[in-house]
Amino acid sequence: MVRQRRGKILTAADIALWREVARSVKPLPGRPPLQPEPEPAASPEAVPDKAAPAPAAMPQPALSRPAPPPLAPLERRLRTQLRRGQQSVEAVIDLHGMRQDEAHLALRSFLRREQGRGTRLALVVTGKGAAGDSLFGEERGVLRRMVPHWLRLPDLRPLVLGFEEAEQRHGGAGALYIRLRRSREAGP
Repeated sequence: MVRQRRGKILTAADIALWREVARSVKPLPGRPPLQPEPEPAASPEAVPDKAAPAPAAMPQPALSRPAPPPLAPLERRLRTQLRRGQQSVEAVIDLHGMRQDEAHLALRSFLRREQGRGTRLALVVTGKGAAGDSLFGEERGVLRRMVPHWLRLPDLRPLVLGFEEAEQRHGGAGALYIRLRRSREAGP
């Protein structure tokens, strides 16, 4: 099978090599694993003839919603400005003491509200988790672990451009900077 991608023709060997490499790659921390492309249906290898029309009986791929763009880390310049105190966060939410369901609902409401207001940089304080023994075997820092997971879910991806652990002066490992996407309703 031969595929054309960005003006280059990929042979079946190229595609097989890419799949093998993609299976062997370990994703960076905090990044989702690569999803391998599905194996194409068996078909004879032939270079497509640009002059020949495509067969009418060829099935068209089902139209699906495009995947949201990847999350982006904070730019180095913004990170430096935050560290030096030259840039401040525009909104803060503190999730301390909330149960997971309460925290998730509060986080969603906060991000939607702030995006509507035009906020570009928010701070979410999760806390580092209670010190000492956990009662009934609960894990330490559940919100600290779950908030990044929630921010990657499809319901929040239209709101979130990217996120990173906060600087020490804003809570360090117990807080996250969140870059919000521009609201479509707000306009330019």
